[in-house]
Amino acid sequence: MSAAYFITGTDTDVGKTTVAAGLLHAARVAGLSTAAGKPVASGCTVTPKGLRNADALALLAECSLPMTYSQVNPVALEPAIAPHLAAREAGIALTVQSLVTPMRQILDRQADFTLIEGAGGWRVPLADQDNLSDLAMALGLPVILVVGVRLGCINHALLTAEAIAKDGLQLAGWVANIIDPKTSRLEENLATLAERIPAPCLGRVPKLKLVTAEAVAEHLQLDLLD
Repeated sequence: MSAAYFITGTDTDVGKTTVAAGLLHAARVAGLSTAAGKPVASGCTVTPKGLRNADALALLAECSLPMTYSQVNPVALEPAIAPHLAAREAGIALTVQSLVTPMRQILDRQADFTLIEGAGGWRVPLADQDNLSDLAMALGLPVILVVGVRLGCINHALLTAEAIAKDGLQLAGWVANIIDPKTSRLEENLATLAERIPAPCLGRVPKLKLVTAEAVAEHLQLDLLD
């Protein structure tokens, strides 16, 4: 088995990395080799080793193949703002072409299970007219969608699913990440999502007191992926 997916979200702060780390952990528990990429990350911290992003570090921790931080996250940006703005301020040309090569190098490692994680939602701008969704298209990867379950999530989820289909990519599955467990009519909302998103639900991740990749993995089903 050698499967790779691009993981995106309905918005920023919907738990993409939480779910991605959980999926990678589930793969490792199943005896699969794992690798991951976070092509661009803003909101990085200055460290003696250079800029480091918490999300990228979480992914790196779940990679069974030996990988360096810069391989996982080739473009690290300090300001916690939209990546294209952070890159502009840093004088970096953030284009699809600049990100394709390092991500293909990860895919070429041929891990049993590889995830490339986007930033924010599907239509996050890069430089010029490029979007991060163009990177997923250039890599030709099926997509896993993380739905941050809260008021308004149905609209965001369905619009994102439509955009993925319009871009010619397969929606391989989606994950319900329960951001607001007090969402009115929670079960009815989840049922509507399941009825309308044209892909299997890989799991529901509840609001966890302690968020770890291991804890998240317990709520996910890798075997539902094509």
